Amino acid sequence: MQELKGTGVALATPFKSDLSVDFDGLAKLVEYNINGGIDYLVVMGTTAENATLTAEEKDAVIAKVIEVNAGRLPLVLGVGGNNTSAIVAELKARDLSAFKAILSVSPYYNKPTQAGIYAHYEAVAAASEVPVILYNVPGRTGSNMLPETVLKLANQVENIIGIKEAAGDMAQMMRIIKDRPEGFLVISGDDLLALPTVTAGGDGVISVLAQGIPNLFSLMIKEGLHDNYTEAYKKHYTLMPATDLIFAEGNPAGIKALLALKGICSPEVRLPLMQATETLQQNIATYLSETGL
Repeated sequence: MQELKGTGVALATPFKSDLSVDFDGLAKLVEYNINGGIDYLVVMGTTAENATLTAEEKDAVIAKVIEVNAGRLPLVLGVGGNNTSAIVAELKARDLSAFKAILSVSPYYNKPTQAGIYAHYEAVAAASEVPVILYNVPGRTGSNMLPETVLKLANQVENIIGIKEAAGDMAQMMRIIKDRPEGFLVISGDDLLALPTVTAGGDGVISVLAQGIPNLFSLMIKEGLHDNYTEAYKKHYTLMPATDLIFAEGNPAGIKALLALKGICSPEVRLPLMQATETLQQNIATYLSETGL
């Protein structure tokens, strides 16, 4: 699955001031990322605030991204949750023909055992007509999918083709890279670890920040994949403060503040999230001004 190497972005869902979905802003965001050199788009990830979207809104957002993208970039759809049977039912009902893969988060809140995580993904992969990318994000799910479980799934379930690893643990990342089967994608889910993951032998990133600064971020990853580490790390250190800023008050409040400063969409988020404070918005504006980004 070479087309899912490089820089993917977890698209935000822009809102209007009345908190309805801003489809014009969404179209602008998709175009901005395509023109910025992004390699693929991820729809309905956590950054999309999918937990606060209705089923109808989700379907409308998905349809809009497919329409605007018009086949230009590969698309990945977020389909995950903590009710295995509900995910299986959704996968069987949904038309996935526009997508290269689904991204499915390890079950959150329930805190399953490693055997439970394995069985969950086995069921998801069996129900999906497109390949499955695992998603490990212990900070959100409350449980860590161990490298042993990842590698077992990679070796034993044909339809599982990669992992978005966001444990924030490079040792864990490298254990997966070291022992993965050929062709199994290891994708960073942490913006700060995106380049270190690539230089350790990984395949890229699914990023939040990259949708706001697509040119520099995607070029950094391309340089890393082509072993041009000196130039790649210069960009990495330029982008580091931006990563700190956009996550300072939670995701996607920070990236939406940055996108608002770029004139792409409003900084609005839905409760229980809060819009970025004036101080954070000013700090992001200062960063953009000082770096020329």
